[in-house]
Amino acid sequence: MAIDKVKAFLRERGMEERVLEFETSSATVELAAQAVGCEPARIAKTLSFHVGDRVALVVAAGDARIDNPKYKARFGCKAKMLAADEAEPLIGHGVGGVCPFALNEGVDVFLDESLRRFDTVYPAAGNAASAVRLTPDELERCAAPCTWVDVCKVV
Repeated sequence: MAIDKVKAFLRERGMEERVLEFETSSATVELAAQAVGCEPARIAKTLSFHVGDRVALVVAAGDARIDNPKYKARFGCKAKMLAADEAEPLIGHGVGGVCPFALNEGVDVFLDESLRRFDTVYPAAGNAASAVRLTPDELERCAAPCTWVDVCKVV
């Protein structure tokens, strides 16, 4: 199970106690914000894209959207999201639980600048009923290797 993989991954980094598990779904920004008890913007959603022959994950604030011109300038292609049935085989986590931890080989992680305005953010933890409480700096350390990018706009 993906959440067990994520817990083991975070345990190695001293962060397993930060994993939150819920009785209800946290598969969308709105549901995750309700489950966590925070504003939707603090949910660190993980968006998955095809970039050439690789998969790129962009972790962004819950109120941010991909800015197509910025994305194309950074990645050299149009934003093309993975289909729902591609997520688990390519990333290692199914839709609703995609996160930047315990990933399959060949997945690149990018953290969007929209996250830096918060002291705490909540990415998923491998399934559709979980989250992890982290600062942006902790997220960067746990998601390493990763790169900060500016490819979103806050709406």
